Amino acid sequence: MQQFGKLYLIPTTMGDCEPMDVLPQTVKRCLDFIDDYIVENEKTARKFIKSVQPEKVQASLRLSTLNKHTEISEHNKMIQPCLEGKNIGLMSEAGCPAIADPGAAIVKIAHEKGIQVVPLVGPSSILLAMMASGMNGQGFTFNGYLPIDKSEKKSALKNLEKLSHDKNQSQIFIETPYRNNKLLEDLIQTLQPNTHLCIATDITLPTEYIKTLRVNDWKKTKVDLHNRPTIFIIHKM
Repeated sequence: MQQFGKLYLIPTTMGDCEPMDVLPQTVKRCLDFIDDYIVENEKTARKFIKSVQPEKVQASLRLSTLNKHTEISEHNKMIQPCLEGKNIGLMSEAGCPAIADPGAAIVKIAHEKGIQVVPLVGPSSILLAMMASGMNGQGFTFNGYLPIDKSEKKSALKNLEKLSHDKNQSQIFIETPYRNNKLLEDLIQTLQPNTHLCIATDITLPTEYIKTLRVNDWKKTKVDLHNRPTIFIIHKM
């Protein structure tokens, strides 16, 4: 009976920092014996692998690209090396794979085919922001991206604010980095003055900024979030 390889979920850094400051030695050891990878961007993936395991021969690497443009029909081809007994590393562009990341589709297929999935420890901006927010770590929801349309976004924010109050549940969401400042404006204009808002940006980087204030206090606070990966959390007590 043929033995399958394993699918390793390999976390990466969340920006320009020393990899081994935020990653365990397990990641380095796995990069040493894995040659097949599924990644969001080949160039940055190769750069990451080289930064963690510089002695790794780049010519030995076989990388498949998985992003929002990848056809679903390609997914099975990407997992094929596992069925042939080879280990595969799945990497996100930043942080943990398969969380707010297209890699979740590959993990689903792995389970369907009986391939063992091995998640490795690494930085998750969602959990790190929640940890540092001072909000309800017993009950929270990650909502992904909010609607782009202004009226729909306002309605979504009002609903999340009400939900946080009714269920005592912190509500987490993100935005495309170049629209962060606009979202902050919308939050200040839409939410009630006493609702708590946590802004966590550049997590694990030298420029890290994490602060929780009431919305009314954010009106008096200056912060530039433009093109900086940011997690937003709200909670109405």
